[in-house]
Amino acid sequence: MRIVSLSMLFLLGACVCAAFLIGQKRVEAPTHNPELEYFKAINRVAPPQDPQFLFLLMGQYANANLHAEGAEFFSDRLKEFGPRLTDPQKALYLSAIGLLRAQHASSVPLWRRPAYVKDTLATLQQAKQLSGGAIFVVNWIAGIVHAEIPAIFHQKGTAAAELTWCVTNAAKAPHAGWLREVYYHLGKLALADGDRGKAQEYLHHSGYQDFDRPIALITPFSEDAVLGHTFSPRRIAQIVPGRVYALSGFEFTEYYFVVSDDGRELIAIDAGTRPDSAQAAYEALRAYAPALPQLTAIFITHSHWDHVGGHTYFRALNPQLRFYARSNYAEEIAKDLNAPAVFDKQFFGQRFNPDDVRSFQPDVPINDRTELKIGGTRIELIPVQGGETHDAMFVHLPDLSTLFVGDFIMPYLGAPFQQEGDFQGLLDAIDIVVDKHPQYLLHGHEPLTKNFASASLLAQLKPHLAWLREQVLSAIRQGEERGAIHQANLIPPGLLGQPDVYQPYFILREHVIDRLYSQNVGYWQADLQGLDHLTQADRAELLVDYLGVSDAQMVKAVERLAADGKYELAASLLDSSGTRFEHSDAVSKARRLVYLKLMEKYQNTDPFKFILYSARIGEHTPQMDGGK
Repeated sequence: MRIVSLSMLFLLGACVCAAFLIGQKRVEAPTHNPELEYFKAINRVAPPQDPQFLFLLMGQYANANLHAEGAEFFSDRLKEFGPRLTDPQKALYLSAIGLLRAQHASSVPLWRRPAYVKDTLATLQQAKQLSGGAIFVVNWIAGIVHAEIPAIFHQKGTAAAELTWCVTNAAKAPHAGWLREVYYHLGKLALADGDRGKAQEYLHHSGYQDFDRPIALITPFSEDAVLGHTFSPRRIAQIVPGRVYALSGFEFTEYYFVVSDDGRELIAIDAGTRPDSAQAAYEALRAYAPALPQLTAIFITHSHWDHVGGHTYFRALNPQLRFYARSNYAEEIAKDLNAPAVFDKQFFGQRFNPDDVRSFQPDVPINDRTELKIGGTRIELIPVQGGETHDAMFVHLPDLSTLFVGDFIMPYLGAPFQQEGDFQGLLDAIDIVVDKHPQYLLHGHEPLTKNFASASLLAQLKPHLAWLREQVLSAIRQGEERGAIHQANLIPPGLLGQPDVYQPYFILREHVIDRLYSQNVGYWQADLQGLDHLTQADRAELLVDYLGVSDAQMVKAVERLAADGKYELAASLLDSSGTRFEHSDAVSKARRLVYLKLMEKYQNTDPFKFILYSARIGEHTPQMDGGK
């Protein structure tokens, strides 16, 4: 079993909020939660081969404020699966139970709480013993919980020791984002000891601005107003030693470079989002491998903003540089430039300029499958029709068993704020990947490469996606609301016996439903949406002027919704008030809390939602040092 895999970047979702901070009592029963139900179904089948699925469910329970129910679920699974579990596996179950119990502690009657807390600490101690004190997530959970326990329990020394262990053993963490909370809580401990200098130093390392944090972030994602979103810390990797280089975390997209067979030419895959980010990535590569040859060719996998926007920088490096792209590239660029411009800066940063996309033009337009050689390297260019764009192109290096596939399986099936995406094109493109069966399958963004990692995985996934399409189209024909289709928790027959596709299917499911619904439902819908043309101001008028809702009532309703984990509904309510309460500090604080919780909920499963929720409240999340 993989004790801690790199894919645990999806690990805790919203589960690790300050342990005693969010233990509100529930006011109402929760609405149907398909995400929670999906991960419950997975965890009921068998002990998960990859521990991320255990913790993904823990995150769903925590985000819904169902801590006691979650602790009970994992306790039942520990009893059921106990004879089959190794000690490290048992430690992970116990850690999940301990954290959920800690989050529930504030709901326990005062007279029972001391004993309850002691039992919770004993659970965490047992987890540490079973893990041999060597599993990062076990020590991390213990450190966070001990740091949040009231001083009366005298656990600050233990907390400091656990958190310091995490800093010392940072290389064992799934990624650098896990250290945010470690530094944050070490800073809080220093502040409690009166050492403000040390506290500020730790706070700086965490990337947070203050010690008033109602959420916890362990995501590798980062948001910067100037530079935009990155999916991971900066990292340069040699996929094929000395031949294929991958650069992550320099901006929104990946950079790939290939050294030709004769060693005399350098080939790039895609051109990035902005000239400045292209320069930063290229110069970092040159510093990493100074003997690389001159860049002579760039292949564009598709003409989205983030794959062509840096082309002017590369052109300036070599006047003889040749760009290869699909001949229908201009159609995609026109779509890019006609999409709502408000999203440009949120995704790509203030330095992004749409003119850098508008000016792109390839030297060699590709219409059909094309084979060529550059510096002795055989290259096969394969046009595909989907799933994200119709100008997609695979770049296959058969002698290196490497296939660059761009964003063909981007879960959103195109940018979610413009009309594109081809589901059948996605299925057809999967067939091409399966046929080529490369050893290295490299996508346009780091999470895609991690989660859609092989041709064999895609072969397993394809029939489940086809099944999902038929279910969605059938529901549409019956006049189902989009929300009802999501809440049906559609799980294909046979999927629960294929652990490798649990996460890829989950990542795609929501967005396949949304894209198919958008493409097959007109602007008048069965629930009468689209028949009226009401604005946000109209809804604010209804809410405030006709229903008489005050800012105090608004805040009270939002607090109840948040306690029930209904953050989307709370955000909808807040947005319905428009600008009517813009001068209310209480409403502003409630709005910030709700969007922070939404960031926390999607911090490791949906980067685009994370971006938009962050932008809604102007929240920035600095990039952590990749370190390892």
